[in-house]
Amino acid sequence: RPAGLLSLGVAVAARGSAGMGLSMESLQAAMRYMLESQGFDRVLRKMKLISATPGKIVCEMKVEEEHTNRGGTLHGGLTATLVDVVSTAALLYTERALPGVSVDMNITYTSAAKIGEDVLITAQILKQGRNIAFASVDLTNKATGKLIAQGRHTKYIGN
Repeated sequence: RPAGLLSLGVAVAARGSAGMGLSMESLQAAMRYMLESQGFDRVLRKMKLISATPGKIVCEMKVEEEHTNRGGTLHGGLTATLVDVVSTAALLYTERALPGVSVDMNITYTSAAKIGEDVLITAQILKQGRNIAFASVDLTNKATGKLIAQGRHTKYIGN
């Protein structure tokens, strides 16, 4: 779970400048910590942070055999994990820098991603209220722009 992003202790302590919750360096460190995990998050080790602006994160991952189902395409469970983790990173890159806990998540699968294809994962915070945050995540084929999956993630971020 994205708790790995918070558990490194950097997430709350390493506040960035200009009112941003985390600095870009702290966000990169948080993601590196998560990706180096020996737990479930290790399936994301090949994911790279491409860009970050307040409330929006773009990552990239090449689909490899370890990411696939028996049909040789990106596994739906891994897609759900990408929605969860990258939307949480987008929440961390806001002024409040709170990862929250998942309340609801849904994913619509629209096309397959095959071994060797590069996937862009773009997470956008749609709204961050006092207690609840809403995010949208698009997974697209980097070469064609074709939508692979779209996720919506609702997180509780209250105290």
